[in-house]
Amino acid sequence: MSNPDRAELQRIAQQVEAKRERLQNLESQVTRLEEVRQEQARAIMALEAIPESGASDAMIPLGGGVQIIADIPSEAGAVVDIGSGIQAEKTREEALVILSARNQELLSLMDSIKSEFDETEELVIKLATQFNEGVADLQDEAQETTEGTDSEVAETRPKRRRRKRGTEFTLDD
Repeated sequence: MSNPDRAELQRIAQQVEAKRERLQNLESQVTRLEEVRQEQARAIMALEAIPESGASDAMIPLGGGVQIIADIPSEAGAVVDIGSGIQAEKTREEALVILSARNQELLSLMDSIKSEFDETEELVIKLATQFNEGVADLQDEAQETTEGTDSEVAETRPKRRRRKRGTEFTLDD
C-alpha cells in the first residue's frame, strides 16, 4: 500500500472495527454451541447409564438442583425434540443415535466457525498492520514537510545583527 490518505485510513479503521465485532460474534456462537453440545453429551451419558433391564428409584434431574425419583421400565423410551418444537417418543437407542448425530453436526459447525474466526483474525491483523503503516507514512510525510518548512524559513530569514560595544556579530551563525 503506497501512502494512503486520511480517508483510506479511516476506511481501514472501520473495517478493522467491523471485523473485530465479527470475531466477538463468532466467539459467542462457538460458546453457545459448546454449551448445547455439552448438554447433549450429558443426555447421552444419562441414557447410556440406564441399564437395558431398566432402573428402579432412578433420580432424574429436573434442573435447578431438583431431581425426581422414578422407576424406568426396560422398554421405556425417551421423548426427543425432532425439530421445530416437535417432540417424538423414541427408543433409548434411537435417542442415542439422534443425539450423537446432532453432536457430530455441532462439532462440524463449530469447526467451520472456528475456521472463519481464524480467517477473520488474519484479516484483522493484516488490516491493522496496513493501518499502522499508513499512519506511520503520514506522520513521516508531515514531519518531512515541517522540516522542509523550517529550513526554508531559516534560509529566507534575514540575519539579525546586534551591536555590542562597537562590534557586529550574527546571531544565526
